[in-house]
Formats: sequence, C-alpha cells, structure tokens
Amino acid sequence: MATRTRRSQRRTEALSRERIVEAAVELLDAAGEGGLTFRALTERLATGPGAIYWHVANKSELLDAVTDAVVAAALAIEPAASAAFVESAEPANSPDSPQEKIRAVALGLFDAIDEHPWLAAQLTAQLSRSPWGPVTPRILESVGRQVSALGVPEGSQFTAASALVHYILGAAGQNAANGRDLAPDVDRGEFLGAASRAWQELDPDDYPFTRAVAEQMREHDDREQFLAGIDLVLTGITALHLSRG
Repeated sequence: MATRTRRSQRRTEALSRERIVEAAVELLDAAGEGGLTFRALTERLATGPGAIYWHVANKSELLDAVTDAVVAAALAIEPAASAAFVESAEPANSPDSPQEKIRAVALGLFDAIDEHPWLAAQLTAQLSRSPWGPVTPRILESVGRQVSALGVPEGSQFTAASALVHYILGAAGQNAANGRDLAPDVDRGEFLGAASRAWQELDPDDYPFTRAVAEQMREHDDREQFLAGIDLVLTGITALHLSRG
C-alpha cells in the first residue's frame, strides 16, 4: 500500500499544472472548447483523471488557468523600436516609451487572439464574469501602468485605460472572428476584392463614403489597421488630457 502511494505521488509530481495547461491549450486550439474534456485530457497526457483533479478542480478552473497562461505569455513580449524611431529617434517611439509599450501589449494580445480561436470568447467571459480573477487585473495593469506613465491625471486613468483595453480586445476579437468565418479554401485577397467591387457598385448618393474607401478596404493590412487604431486612441488620450497641463 505504501509503495502504491509513493508511485501515485511521483506521477502527480511529474504531471505539473503547467503541463496540464499546455495540453489543454493544444486541445482547445485543435477542437475548441467542446473538445476540451477531462477524458480527452487524460488520453493526451497518458494519465488518470485523479492526477489531473489533483491540480485543477473542474473545467471552469482549467479554462481560467489556460486563459491566464496564454495572456501572461502574450503580455511578456518586449516592445521593439519602430521604424519611425530608427529614423527620427523621437522619444514617443522609443522602445521604453509608454506608447511603444502599449503597442507591444496590444500586438501581443492581437496575435494571441488570432492564434488561439477560443481566446476571445474566454476573455469576454472572464472580464464580465470574474473581473476579480487574474486575467482582468493582468491586462488592465499592463495597459494602465503605461497610461499613468503618459501623465494622464489620476482621475482619468481608469477611463483612458478602459478605452484602450476595450479597443484592443474588441478589434482583435473581431479580426479573429473574420478569419474564422472564412472557409479554409477562400483566398482573403479575392474575398476583399469581391467586397470592394460590391462597395464600388453601391448607389453614389446613398453611400458616397463607402464607395470612396472601397479600394482602401481591399488593400488594407489587418495588423497595420489595428495599430493605427491604437495610435488614434493614444492621440486622443494625450490631446484630451495632456494638453491641459
């Protein structure tokens, strides 16, 4: 009996929480939330359910842990000098500037949501269902600390940081949804070309703006457009709050 207990303890120790989370990410990426079951997890890890339950109590706790792990990795990306900084060496484009750190946070989350199709829904659920959990403070802190470093007055920091977080998660989630909704055999360029032609054929009196930007829509780059939106929000924050100082 003692020997069996020691073997069980060794298996539990070898099967870490980190390995369980890693396997859960693999299952989620392959088959979505419906594919993440404890039976599938035990098969992938070649272990028994008891060893997994030793580390996570249920699927909800596992989803929280998986989401937090992916977000933590996304936020660990270091900002790099932009082309504008290399050419002009303006302080706002320095890798150490609050602006560039916010862009790094934004791109890290954008790429993570694009890579993991299940992540956007989990972020939405966690931000609304359990804002006291680890994910919401982790994201808010990574953005809010830089908003504070920008010099935004304390009374306006929550609103400014929230605006950035809402844009980042909303735009990144929509981009990921756009990609998932296309059939695997659909070429993105051809799809946007067809949409652009349809816009150009709209009634010029009813849709003058849509017709005017149809060509820009066809040629746009999703990541560049996403970052342009970040810059617009940052410009608004600095113009609104810092010009008053």
